[in-house]
Amino acid sequence: MAVGQARTTRSRRNQRRSHDKVRKPTLSIDRETGETHRRHHITADGYYRGRQVIAQAAVDADEE
Repeated sequence: MAVGQARTTRSRRNQRRSHDKVRKPTLSIDRETGETHRRHHITADGYYRGRQVIAQAAVDADEE
């Protein structure tokens, strides 16, 4: 015969849910362009950590 699982306490339930909250994204300002972008992501014009990592022509082609 099946045995029911132990009841989850309010404390354990709330500890599990504590990681589900919505946080504001961490933003940085690019040194070259001054543009705001998400940390560890390239900017819209292809710069990362002050260097251009994607050519501007490739960025324009992706937008179309």
